Formats: sequence, structure tokens, C-alpha cells
Amino acid sequence: MSLLGSVSGLFEARVRVHPDRVAVVDGARTFTYGALDVRVRRLAGALARRGVARGDRIAILSENRVEYLETFLAAARIGAIVACQNWRLAAPELAHCLDLVEPRMLLASPRHAGRLAGRAEPIAVFGETLDDAPVPVTEVDAEDPLLILYTSGTTGLPKGAVLSHRAEIARAAVLRAEFGIAPDDAYVAWSPLYHMGGAEYSLTTLMGGGTVFVVDGFDAERLADLVETERIGWLLLMPGMVGRFADLLETRRAKVRGIKVCGVMADLVPPADIARITTLLGAPYANTFGSTETGCPPCSSSLIRIGVAPARLSKEQSPFCEVRLVDEEDRDVPNGRPGEICVRGPTLFSGYWRAPEANAHDFRGGWFHMGDVFVRNSDGTLDFVDRVKYLVKSGGENVYPAEIERVILGDPRVAEVAVVRRKDARWGEVPVAFVARRDDSLDETAILARCRAELAGYKQPKAIRFLAYDAFPRSASGKVQRHELERMIEADGATT
Repeated sequence: MSLLGSVSGLFEARVRVHPDRVAVVDGARTFTYGALDVRVRRLAGALARRGVARGDRIAILSENRVEYLETFLAAARIGAIVACQNWRLAAPELAHCLDLVEPRMLLASPRHAGRLAGRAEPIAVFGETLDDAPVPVTEVDAEDPLLILYTSGTTGLPKGAVLSHRAEIARAAVLRAEFGIAPDDAYVAWSPLYHMGGAEYSLTTLMGGGTVFVVDGFDAERLADLVETERIGWLLLMPGMVGRFADLLETRRAKVRGIKVCGVMADLVPPADIARITTLLGAPYANTFGSTETGCPPCSSSLIRIGVAPARLSKEQSPFCEVRLVDEEDRDVPNGRPGEICVRGPTLFSGYWRAPEANAHDFRGGWFHMGDVFVRNSDGTLDFVDRVKYLVKSGGENVYPAEIERVILGDPRVAEVAVVRRKDARWGEVPVAFVARRDDSLDETAILARCRAELAGYKQPKAIRFLAYDAFPRSASGKVQRHELERMIEADGATT
């Protein structure tokens, strides 16, 4: 028996305390805690009677809607695991993610159900009538998995990050403690529920007694309506959206009711936009650095003051985790010297699903190695330097070059390829591919067509640059030096 409790248990405690309080608003549909609990119990019964048991995976493919949240809570009640599928993935990528977790059952919205046609697993579509009675709650351990959220792998294939009940409860507590979020503050779930931002902070809200407003993607007008009428704890705003949302608020002359904290990924947002949005919302900007694997920690204690255009983005370590900076031999580095950041604490994930080699490597020495390089300053703050595992952060999505390179290298006319990041005013960063040809018949059109067929839209390279094989900058060991390719782009002034 778990002494920590479970996500289901904490939600049901809120149901008992205030059954008539509004839990979820999804467009024209409004559900109190009592009504939501009835739906969750029925769904749990339907899943159990279809053979879903403790430890089984339920794969879900859907846009943001209340049924997504009901699936989280129903799975928590019976000890099942929800594998959250990214509907933006190309067919081969989606098939890999599904095959990886071997789901007992598939759940889908009517909009996306067709993409699961031909799968062997049983499929249920949201909106179908469920005539099952509730089943008793399954006793789960705090370390039992609840969610699998996918992260792009450096090998070019997504990995499934396993998040336990313990991690979800700890992340909820840390968010409230560090951002000053009240239990009854509302949350706007507009970012995809297959992402940490949508999934986890919706659960945080439902475990605390607040209201989740479900929005199908970044609907700026709907968000503007909500900031004028609701008390919101954390308003998540991704890079590329901050400036546009500020423009809309200025045009509307919006009167904000009350927001505790706004924004994310300050490193990828123009400082002037941070000053504008914080002034318009009357809320500081979250200067955090975390991940799907760690939650908001390890750097989650720094807020950018209202109206400030930050000249530097030094971050404060969370008091709810331990941090080391290490060199390539996993030896601690002194202040002022770059090192890979390593973390341990209660918000950590449980490892990658069925990836023993990756887990052994990333958790070596009892610390999770994030793959990001920081410098610790004399005052204890941390400055981000670069990524050990090079990736592109595009509009809130993580894109690893290996994913794109793997597809382009599938063309036999390609001799070499390296994907790098280019700054972008809208998305923060976008991928650009440098390609060496074996055959001059290969052109940009053919490469982009191949990428469109096999990769999600946000992973498409925004430009193809042809380079002679011998012109690729390389280290002494022969590895392509991405930073030198980035300098080529900057020298050409090829930014948007």
C-alpha cells in the first residue's frame, strides 16, 4: 500500500469536499467535480470490463477535450498507464510509438480515429455509449506508472518517458510552492494534452480543486476571453506565441482579471516581448529550465519581474531537487566551468519505456543526466550554455536533428547531411538541413517531399542548403561541427 497516495485518490478527495464546484469547461460543456467523477468511474468500469488491468497501457489519440482528462483519471483509478500519442506525427512515427508500448486498448476522438485503422488492438471512439457500471478502485503504489509522454530520441525515434503517480504528485506540489499557485486557481489547457504542459498541469489543477478550461490548440481569442474573466494560476505561453498574444491584448485593451505567472522557455523569447506580455498580463514570466523527464525543476525558482526586458537569463535552482554539473568523466566541475547538469529528486520520471541501455546511460551514478550544459555562477545561479544532445526547440516542440537526418539519408543520392537550428522570430528555432549530394539530380523539392511523407509538419526542415562533402566542417575525429554550420547561416543573415 502506498503511503504517498495516488492521483486518483487526491482527485476523489476533491470530489468529496466540493462536488458542486466546476472541474472542467470544454467549450459549451461544463462538468462539476461530482459529474466528472461519475463519468470517470463509468469509463474505468468500461476499460476494466474490456480487459484493461493494472500496468496495462491505453494509447490515446485525440485533440484536447474533456474525455482526454477522464482517461487520465480512469486509468489512475484502475492502475493502468496512458500512452499519449502525438496526432501531428507521420504514420511511420505513430506506428513506432504504438508498437513500443503494446497497448491493451486504443482510445481516439472521431477526428483522429481513422489514423488507427488497421491496428490489431480494440479501438473505442469518444462519444460511444458506455453502459458499464463503476468498478472498485485498484490499490496502486506511488511508483506505479500513470503516463507515458514521448520525447524525441537522439537515435531519431521517439522514446516513452514513464511518469509515476509519485512524480505527478510531486510536480503538482512543486508548481504550487514555487509559483504561488492556489488550489482553486484555474488552468487553461490549450497546449496538446500529449505534452507535459497540457497533461500534468491539468492533473495538478484537478488534484487541487481548480477549474481546467480545455481549449483545442492555441486559440488566441479564446485565451484572451479567459484572461479577462478567470483567475488563472499559470498561463502557459510558448515562444512564437508571446508577441502575437501581446498584440491581441493591446488591440482589445484587455482587462486581465488575475494571473500568477505566465510564459515558458524565456531563453527563446525576445526580451522586449517578455516585457510587453508581463506588463499586459500583470504577471511575472517563468524563467525556468526543466523537461518532460524532470518537470519544472531543476531550474524553476526564477521569475522575470513585470515590465522587465531581461539582459541575462540566469536561473535559480529549485529547492526540491539536487543538482550537479559534471564533465565528460562525471566529475564535478567548479564554478564558472561548463558541465552537464545532473538531477535527482521526487519529480523525476521513472525511466524510458523498454529502453534499458538509455536508462543505464542517463541514470548512471544514481543521477539523471539531462544532456544540457550549464555554468554555475558564484552567486549559485545557473546559466544555460548548450545542449549535449543537440536539438531544435521549435514552437514548444523538441526536434532532434537525427530524426530529420535519418529520413534524408534514406535517399541513396545523399552523401552527408547535418541538421542545425536557425533562429526564427515566430517559432524560436527552426531546422535547416545541410546536404552533400552523390548525384546532382537530387534537388530541394525531392528532399522536402521525402520529409513531408515521413515526418510531422513541425519537423520539416525550413531550408535545404547544398554543400560539398569536403566542405562540411569536422572535428579531429571526423564529426560534423554543427556550430560551424550555424555560423554559416548567421554570416548569410539567413534568419526570419
